[in-house]
Amino acid sequence: MSEVAHNVQHDFWRPPAAPAPSGMVEACYGCGTEFIAGSRFCHVCGSARQQESAPLAVNRWARYLEFQTIKSSLNLSMGSLIAFILGIGCLFAVVMVGIIYSMQTFADFQAVQFYRMQWLVAAVACFVAGILLKKSD
Repeated sequence: MSEVAHNVQHDFWRPPAAPAPSGMVEACYGCGTEFIAGSRFCHVCGSARQQESAPLAVNRWARYLEFQTIKSSLNLSMGSLIAFILGIGCLFAVVMVGIIYSMQTFADFQAVQFYRMQWLVAAVACFVAGILLKKSD
């Protein structure tokens, strides 16, 4: 039975036939094979994995902007956090209405104040919804 397969190369791992799309997986610059998750070196040619050039300060601040980090630091449920973010957006809209619209007459002033009141009511509704959706421990 051993005579049937002569000179067969036994590979533990073969690189993919088609190259993987860039940005989805990391590939070795030396031989083009995919890195094993968590490895620091290529398992085929042994070259070191290239380090990312992003500065550590940017990564540290990006971590604080992640949704789960904000959620755990404020101790809010998912629905409550979404309502809180919508409320902050409505408060931002209140400020922007005053900046964007110009007031020439008293009627313009009243219209701008009416828009601001609508956005403030929406912000209050979002904050109340956030309070009602918050899970107590």
